[in-house]
Amino acid sequence: MEINITARNLSVSDRFRDYVEERAHKVEQLAHRVQSLDIKVTRHDRSRTSGPEDQVELTVVEPGHVIRAEAHAGDKFSAFDIAFGKLSERLRRLGDRRKVHHGAHGTIGTSELTASDFASLDIHAVDADVLLGKHAEVADTSEAPDFGDSPVVIRRKQFAGQPMSVDDALYHMELVGHDFYLFLDAETSKPSVVYRRKGWSYGVMTLA
Repeated sequence: MEINITARNLSVSDRFRDYVEERAHKVEQLAHRVQSLDIKVTRHDRSRTSGPEDQVELTVVEPGHVIRAEAHAGDKFSAFDIAFGKLSERLRRLGDRRKVHHGAHGTIGTSELTASDFASLDIHAVDADVLLGKHAEVADTSEAPDFGDSPVVIRRKQFAGQPMSVDDALYHMELVGHDFYLFLDAETSKPSVVYRRKGWSYGVMTLA
């Protein structure tokens, strides 16, 4: 596994590199054919409020998948520990999901899921304004248009559509730690979104 450490607004000491490498082996135990672990450390100057704060972003890359976690703390060691705990838990959950997904029960198609009101995945439909009102500003990233003095910021980002099942979309959503995931439904060929609801339930929306 390749370990890459980058830093912004601070220097990375040999002590921190050793600290990371001592714990990185756990990623290889939890991940599936992991290729690299990328660590990005950023120092934010919050001198007007609580002083400097370090942000650590962890990204695990394996064939066909990317798993991310991040955290903020007063120093980079604490931030790394918090982010690494999130990453480890995410990898454990995905490992369990991978076992179920490839187990004896097989996969379930969208038509079967909709026929049972998504009972097996605990998915329920909701009104469009719930998703748009709650998640639209989170979904967009990149350059923002100029609205003058308006506080409104709209960011856009494009991805290549990859056909997949609802179950696979939920899997990818867990990988990146997001509350939603936009995908192209392999069964209907329609743009769809799966998203997290309260507790461990999920929702799915599809364009007609």
